[in-house]
This record gives sequence, structure tokens and C-alpha cells, in this order.
Amino acid sequence: MERTNNNFSDMSRRAGEIFRRINRLTDGPLTRKKLVILILVLIFLLLYIGPTIMNSLFNTESSLTSNQNVCHRNFLNPFQDALSEYDAYLRLESTATLSSLSHNYVPYVGNGMLGLALEHDSHLNIKFGRTLSLPVYYHPLYIVDDLDMKESTLVDYKKGIVHRFQCSSTGLHVSYQYYAHRTIPSLFVQEILINNPLNAPKSLHLTVPRLSDWSTSVKQTIKLHQGVDAKEYEVVTGMITLPESENVIAVSVVCRKLNNILQVEARDGLDLLILTIVQYSKPIKRSDYAKQKDIVEKKAIAEMEKVIALTGDRTAVRRLRENHTRVWQGLWYTGFYISDSKATGVVNGDRINATIYAILSQVRSYEHEDHIKLDTKSEILRTLTYSEGCYEGYSTLDAFNLWKPLNSLTNLNTVASIWLLTLEKQGCHNLLKAGASGVNQAMILSFGSLRFSNQHLEYNIHPSKLHRDFLFRRINYGNMTHVNISVILQEDNKAAIFVALDRSDRTYYACDAGCLDSPVQLGPYRKYFPVKLTEPLTAILYITADKQHMEDLRHAIHVHEVIEAPAHEHHVIALHRHGHSLGGLNPLFWVSIIVLIVMFHLFLCRIIMNEFCDSGTSISYKRLYNKA
Repeated sequence: MERTNNNFSDMSRRAGEIFRRINRLTDGPLTRKKLVILILVLIFLLLYIGPTIMNSLFNTESSLTSNQNVCHRNFLNPFQDALSEYDAYLRLESTATLSSLSHNYVPYVGNGMLGLALEHDSHLNIKFGRTLSLPVYYHPLYIVDDLDMKESTLVDYKKGIVHRFQCSSTGLHVSYQYYAHRTIPSLFVQEILINNPLNAPKSLHLTVPRLSDWSTSVKQTIKLHQGVDAKEYEVVTGMITLPESENVIAVSVVCRKLNNILQVEARDGLDLLILTIVQYSKPIKRSDYAKQKDIVEKKAIAEMEKVIALTGDRTAVRRLRENHTRVWQGLWYTGFYISDSKATGVVNGDRINATIYAILSQVRSYEHEDHIKLDTKSEILRTLTYSEGCYEGYSTLDAFNLWKPLNSLTNLNTVASIWLLTLEKQGCHNLLKAGASGVNQAMILSFGSLRFSNQHLEYNIHPSKLHRDFLFRRINYGNMTHVNISVILQEDNKAAIFVALDRSDRTYYACDAGCLDSPVQLGPYRKYFPVKLTEPLTAILYITADKQHMEDLRHAIHVHEVIEAPAHEHHVIALHRHGHSLGGLNPLFWVSIIVLIVMFHLFLCRIIMNEFCDSGTSISYKRLYNKA
């Protein structure tokens, strides 16, 4: 107890001494030394404490939107990993109108039969040529229209679902899920969940589907699912004129009909499932429209009745969504990874995944669709195993026309059309006939200029292009084999190739450029291959299941010289890693620079203070005092 009292008394003495020193500083006249210290203290307070005080006093908007920020954070938390790995894209309300931004990708859903840009007042699009570029001016979206709502949109590439989040400052929030179904290609689904945590009921205004520029359309209301659960559905049927053609297409749309005012009870929620069916004919003569109109309308109504029967309860709705996401996840099974680069004008993972998603959304997944016959599905699967001649061109990563911005529906359709045309003309036409799975396979092959040719797979790329890390994941080779090819930049700035098999039904072999070395048997563990440069230039890697074929390649590939590819120059690597050719400097260097700058300014301040404090005025005061 005595020691505690002594400690307390020591602390009291020290505090008193500090206050006495502060009091001495404030006593007496305001000297130049005190003025300089006071100015430095005020500058410190303005720079470091001022902004916080100003925000707390004047930023009333932040206090009003705190609930909205928390709401959005809760919505987005499950997608953080996907966002960091470029498997999803988030567009905030503040950037939604900035169509000039190259990385502002338009949120989009499509399945090769119908497509839709998920923006306010969007219309349906159907197949015309290679893409979903023919507009049907029916706007199917149901949206809670409240000016108080803060909104963001997230595209989940791996599941093929677009999420929209709306959060109110009062705590009310709305979540949407949109998807163009993969196994039922005529179906567009909207799932809307409204949550009202308030102690009072809330009336919400709802934007409902509408027609804009479809003069030939005829609208009617019918009831489906007869009985107690019968609900009203709107049927719209009309003619779409084809550009630069005398032919037309008969289109019929069936959609659930709701009131434009929703009442949500206090501390309650509202769960809405809105189904839209789109059916249309092939291009026909205008004289045949009357007959085709009745056919597509009956087909659309019958399809809607089937879908209603499949969604009788929550479990059935979840199963419907899972069937869709399972197909999308399977499409990404074959994939591609590239290390990020800070160099200007290069393509990174975010742009690549956004483009792959946009292209796949334009193509049907025939082998997964419910109405496709088993014989047709078997034929499609056989087509997927036959990739002879694909891909014949140079790497599409260097084709800048293929990586234009996807910031509008027009741009997205243009990029998709150019991609599909390029793959078709570069020997991948058979894979394209197989649908989305074949298109994805062809795109991955094109990134590395990988080509299936005469019983082997070859990696055609110049060694000078291997200045970033690459991974070609699960390339289909035959029916039962998946090949993984990695290109990794080593510490000496030289690239190295590693090959492994995910699974295989036979024994596979590989050799590097020129195939002068003995074939190396592949397996589940990565095998190393050096990157070699040949004269004349040949592929840097060959893979085949026929060992004798690989032995023959040694005599069939005629090269004058084979050397190990030289290391990349430091400024090239630095350009990708740091965004400039100077490269990164040791952190200790920057710490030393900061310390020197701080010491210089302290020394400068000391000189200035000495000049003020040791001026001639103090001497004159002293002389006057002595004379007195």
C-alpha cells in the first residue's frame, strides 16, 4: 500500500511539473519563439485533426447513408473472394453512368437464345447472326422505384447470375437475382427479396414491364395454374423486322403480371419470383407471319405452364437456380490465368474474364438443355473431343480489336461478333458448333496460340512473349484427358514451362522446341520443360499420346539451331511489375529518403527558430537593463 501511495505521489509531482512548464510558456509577453511554436501547433491541428472535425460537423450526408453503407457491405461480403479473383464484377451507382470508362462493364445475362443488359429500362434481345443483337422492345424488369435507394450491381461470372442491391437509409433493402436459364433457354428469371425491418408497413412503387417501340405487338391477359393459386400472366405477341431483309420473326413473350404498388408489412419480408418466357420463330416471309404467330404464342404459353409446375415451392425454385449455376460452373472448368501487369495497354484478368463471360452469354449450351435429344447431345460431346486445326492464328491476347470496352450493349455485341468470327475463321468452327463449352475451349486455346494438329497439341508462341505468368487449366485432350500448362517467370527472368495431367485415359508424352530430347512421360505431377528458341521458329512445346509420333517429330521438325531462350531484359519485366521501366527499389531506400527529408526540415526549422530567438532586440533589452 505504501509503494502504491509513493507511485501515485510521483505521478502527481510529474503532472504538476508539466502544468507549471506550460503555465510559464503562457506567462509574460508573446515573444517570437512562442509565436513560432504556436503557429507550428496550429498548422499541426489544421492538417491532422481539422479534416476529422469538419467531417463530423458538416458531413450530414455520411450520417444519413451509414445504414446504406452497412447494408451494401453485408450484401457484398459473400462475394469478396470472387471479386478479388476477378470471378465477379461490381458496378456501383456512382459509376453506372460513366460509359466512357473502359473497365465499366455492362451487367448482362444471356444464354444464346435471349439476352438482357441489366440496366434500368432495358429491353430483351434475341439471336440474329452470331449474337443476341436483335432488339425486342419489351422491357421485362420489375424494379422497386424509390429515390431514397442506394444501388449497386454485381455480376457473378461463375454462376451466370446478376445481383442488384438496393439499400434505403431507413434500413429497408431489396435484393434481386437475374439469370437467363441455361437448361431452359426460353426462360428469364427475376427473384426479388424485399426486407422491411421498420416498425411500420411500407408501400413501394414498382416499375413494371412495358412496351416501347413494338407497333405490331398484341397484348392479352390470361390466367395460368388454374385453381386457388391461379395468377395473371401477360402475353405479348408481335412481329420483328430483320435489318436489311424482307423477312420477319414472330416473337411471343409471357410474363407474370403484378400491381405497381407493393405493400410490405412491418418487420416482414416479401419474396417474389417472376418468370418470363420468350419464344420466337426462324426468319420467315411476312406472308407466313399469321400462322407462325399462333405457333410461337401457344408454345410460349405451354412452356410457361411447365415452368410454373417446376417452381411450386422454395425448394423447387432453389433447384431451378442450381440447375442453371451448375451449367455455368461447368463452362468455367477449362480456364486461363495470367499474372497482373501494370503496363499500359495490356490485357489483365478482369478484362479477360469479363470478355469470356460476355461471349459465353451469347451462345447456347446445347448438351445441357432439357429439350435436346440424347442422340444430338452425344454428337455434341463427340464434337468437343475433335479440335483438329484449332487454333491457327497468333495469340488473341495481342489482338487489340478483341479487347474493346464492354461498357454498353452495342459494344458488347460488337466484341462478341468479332470474337466468334475470329475463332470460326481460325480453324475452330467445329468447336463453335458444340455451343458454349466449345467456344470456351477455343478461346482458351487462342490465348496461347495452342493448336491441335495431326495427333498432337502444340504451343505456338514466341519465347519473347513469355514475360508474364500463364496457366492454361484443364484443356480437353480427347474425351477423358485434361492438360494443365503453366508458364512461370523465374528469378533469373527466364520463363519455364510445367505440364501436368488432371486426368487421363492413356499415357501422354511431351517434348520441348525441336523435340531433340527424349519424350517425357506426363502425369499428375508437374514436369519441367525449358523454353527454347529455334531457327527457324517452331512451337515451344508438343504433347501427344502417341510416343512413336513424337519420335518421328524429331526428324520431321527441321531446325538449324536450338538454344535456350535468353532471359527477358530487366526493363521489360519492370514495366509489367511496376508500370515503368525503372523497376522497384528496396523499401529501405525509400525509408532512408523519408528520414533524410524529415531531418532536413527539422534542421531548417531549428535555424529559423534560432534566427528569431537570437535577434539583436534581446541584446538591446539587456543593455538598457544594465544601464538602469
